[in-house]
Amino acid sequence: MNKSGRVFYTSDLHLGHNRVADIRGLGFAHDDLIELRWKMNVKPEDTVWVLGDVAMSGFDYALERIRTWPGTKHLISGNHDPVHPMHRTATKELQKPRWTETFATIQPFARKKLAGLDIMLSHFPYEAYGDGEHRPGSRYNEYRLPDVGGLLLHGHTHGKERLHDNQMHVGVDAWDFRPVNQETIIQEFKGAAS
Repeated sequence: MNKSGRVFYTSDLHLGHNRVADIRGLGFAHDDLIELRWKMNVKPEDTVWVLGDVAMSGFDYALERIRTWPGTKHLISGNHDPVHPMHRTATKELQKPRWTETFATIQPFARKKLAGLDIMLSHFPYEAYGDGEHRPGSRYNEYRLPDVGGLLLHGHTHGKERLHDNQMHVGVDAWDFRPVNQETIIQEFKGAAS
């Protein structure tokens, strides 16, 4: 736990994305449920790392909404976020206040030390896992971190899997539409290692 509060991780919010809302079986309640679960868990002094795919379009709507939610927010950009380096206009998009007023930092990946564990953060799982169990193939391999045996937190798959091998999926689909706290992540990784 950091001095200013707890730390959470999440991904694949897809706010305002009707197709994903329907696939998730939530329809019009989709965005409200994600917001409710966020607010039930995250306090103003907490930190939340969003591992990509804030929305697919309608970013003004999505970012304005997220901006009001509690916690200091950091973005690890995903393939649907126009600030990800895969997009030719990412540099221009990064300069827009809608991003910088919502997120304290924006980057394509990060490295954290959690209770002695060295963990990488990326929107994408390692290439060998592909796009998830229910989605054949592995897109965007040039933007994935190489699997050199390290631990990884990721999103992207939209699956229900959580811990698999040396990776953990922190997407809302796997965690009942709520951010997962850092203590749970540490326990899961340490439990798998024992």
